[in-house]
Amino acid sequence: MTQNDSEQPEELPFISHLIELRSRLLKVVLSVLIVFIPLATYANLLYSYLAGPLLRHLPSNSSMIAIDVASPFFTPFKLAIVVAVFISMPVILYQFWAFVAPGLYRNERRMILPLLVASTLLFYLGVAFAYFVVFPLIFGFLTAAAPVGVAMMTDIAKYLDFVLTLFFAFGLAFEVPIVTIVLVWTGLTSPADLSEKRPYVIVAAFIIGMFLTPPDAISQTLLAVPMWLLFELGLLFSRLFVRKAETDPNNLIEQEHERGN
Repeated sequence: MTQNDSEQPEELPFISHLIELRSRLLKVVLSVLIVFIPLATYANLLYSYLAGPLLRHLPSNSSMIAIDVASPFFTPFKLAIVVAVFISMPVILYQFWAFVAPGLYRNERRMILPLLVASTLLFYLGVAFAYFVVFPLIFGFLTAAAPVGVAMMTDIAKYLDFVLTLFFAFGLAFEVPIVTIVLVWTGLTSPADLSEKRPYVIVAAFIIGMFLTPPDAISQTLLAVPMWLLFELGLLFSRLFVRKAETDPNNLIEQEHERGN
């Protein structure tokens, strides 16, 4: 047997994985395009809905402005792309799951799929919390804090970047329970250790809120407090997970059996 023949069995699985990865990525891109095409026709309407929390707090003689010449077109267009990715997130996560699932143990598959679903729902919940709870309070505070004689006229591109940053910050902040469970699941820490570090977690939540939100106490608190409460929720579920793993001997048996195969 030549050297090329001995290397061929190793190369074929690698190439097949690349082909499958390309197929998964094409499906992701196609799903985003399918959602984006109809959304593009309603891009201006989507932006008007997104700007609602700010417009409701602007004085009657104020409005949003577009500094760049192409901003009235490209800014709603950019929002439509982001919304298309946002709506397509279940398909994206499913393609990721379908790609990595064959290489996981059975007990790992039972754990990761619920975590993917829960992380998606928590991210959506964080975005909804930012839009319906945080934005009215932040924009009410910022418009009221404007000095006398200063008309608040926000650029539409700057507003979109600001809003997307907050969406991303609150979406990630609501992933704290998933991070907590994964840390315990992988054995990097334990529920008892996390309980002892609770004061540090609370301080870290306020520090993160300070960096990810505008420089006001309201938005910082609105991000830090949910992060702390979600940490407590993740700590509770991680305790339940540890108890279930300790009372279920099939997890270790299945893992050793699949390793042998």
